Amino acid sequence: MKDIYNPKTNQIMQRIALTAVTTVFMASCAGIPAPTEQMAVSKVAVSNATSAGGNEFAPLPLKSAMEKMDGAERAMAAENYLQARQLAEEAQVDAQLAATTARSVKAQNAARALQEDNRVLRQEIDRNAQ
Repeated sequence: MKDIYNPKTNQIMQRIALTAVTTVFMASCAGIPAPTEQMAVSKVAVSNATSAGGNEFAPLPLKSAMEKMDGAERAMAAENYLQARQLAEEAQVDAQLAATTARSVKAQNAARALQEDNRVLRQEIDRNAQ
């Protein structure tokens, strides 16, 4: 009977195992695609928040969105796609909050102005009716 332990066979098995582990590792690293679409969506959200008046009416969420977007861009440059995606998603949410807050404040201001105009008109009507 032949001896089961064969040094050459053992070395071949080790190389196959190492190759398999390396292949799996490489595949898992390559499995995370660059979040280019999320980056674009987040940039548009930040731009919309700025256009909506985020600087004036919601400066903190807008600043947070811009900082997270900068971090996402740095992560993209470092090819850390998981972190880039997470930061871009957070930036998008912060930007949406800033835009919504700015629009809400503008709407509240417009409603107050209309109420004041109505009050003045009623006073004018009351004065003319006497």
